[in-house]
Amino acid sequence: MRAVSSRPLRVFVATTLIGACLCVARPVSAGQAPPASVAQTAGDVQQVRDEVARIKREFDVLRRQYDERLLALEQRLAQIGGPIAAPAAPQTPQPAPVAASSKVFNPDISVNGNFVGAAGKNGPAGLPPLQLSEVEAAFQAIVDPYAKADFFVALGPEGAEVEEGYITFTSLPANLLLKVGKMRAQFGKVNTLHTHSLPTVDRPLVTGNLVGGDEGISDAGLSLSHLVNTPHLYLEFTGEVYGGASEVFQSDARSKLTYVGRARAYKDITESSNIDVGTSVAVGRAGVGIGADGAFASVQTKQLIGVDATFRYRPLRRAIYQRLNLRTELIWSRQDLPDEPQARAFGVYAVGEYQLARRWYVGGRIDRSGRSVDARAIDLGQSVFMTFWPTEFSQVRGQYRRISFAEGIKSHEFLFQLNFSIGAHGAHIF
Repeated sequence: MRAVSSRPLRVFVATTLIGACLCVARPVSAGQAPPASVAQTAGDVQQVRDEVARIKREFDVLRRQYDERLLALEQRLAQIGGPIAAPAAPQTPQPAPVAASSKVFNPDISVNGNFVGAAGKNGPAGLPPLQLSEVEAAFQAIVDPYAKADFFVALGPEGAEVEEGYITFTSLPANLLLKVGKMRAQFGKVNTLHTHSLPTVDRPLVTGNLVGGDEGISDAGLSLSHLVNTPHLYLEFTGEVYGGASEVFQSDARSKLTYVGRARAYKDITESSNIDVGTSVAVGRAGVGIGADGAFASVQTKQLIGVDATFRYRPLRRAIYQRLNLRTELIWSRQDLPDEPQARAFGVYAVGEYQLARRWYVGGRIDRSGRSVDARAIDLGQSVFMTFWPTEFSQVRGQYRRISFAEGIKSHEFLFQLNFSIGAHGAHIF
């Protein structure tokens, strides 16, 4: 490197000397012998010319070496990423094939299948022996730089329905995020998860008793979130309004809108662990009882309050071999009843999942939940499960669960799940 960096200096010195010689040299008339000083100057000029010629030869050699290295690099890149095409002369544009141009506007499409089997003593919450419980088709795309669209169509034994279908506006001022369409309400954690993304085969008892089961709080409406990202803490505040047609909040009353609010805080504890804490509130109208005409006997106010916390541990050096997730949710239900005191129920679950090898996970869950219209009826449950991921697109899970229902019935079941997917399925809420 020193030799290369000194060559420009030599050229500069040689050029300076030539210029100086030309300035001081005087013309000599024909036939007159040049003085000694002039002859000496001519010799210096010749020496400088020789030095310039030598530097030019060295520069030519250096240029050839760089050309050879550049050619070798282009050949190597061509082997890795395909041939490097040289710029072609301008040509008259030709219309692209219809299939190729239309592919640009196609959304990412994926299909997820959830096959579930059950064996053992079934209680009121028993599952069929074998069932393809759900097939979910997802259509997701970036609409433009300002919005993206997500549609999830679920097909099950009871038919097909739009599980979620909404557009998200991502470029609003003040770090606002707006969703419009049918969505799972931002109430707690489990309510936001699709069936195939759960860590267990079934949902916790508190979800079935107080938050609508598999359907949950899912309705058409608007969701507006404000994001606050500080150097040490991530905050999210969400306000939502729905039409009042979910499994939890449904009525035939005119004023049947459902309102949901959520505040969430996320913080990294170390480079390998973080904690996520949130609190949620949902208020709406719910039908109670069935009248003679098949409609609700009465419509009463219903309130849900939830607190959730999630701890994640995933060491960076062993991220594909070790992971620990701990999560809990506490939910309080307040249901007004006609001519009776308000029904107050409480439910909680805690679940832990540990990755013990690259594709193996084990975990357990405990449940305790009252019922929305009968707080004295308490259901208790315990589960252990193991999950194996043959590939990134499929998982096999076995789960044993034991449930003690308030009526005194006990259920002992072994659940089997095979979950498989094709296509580019986008990530769900973290």
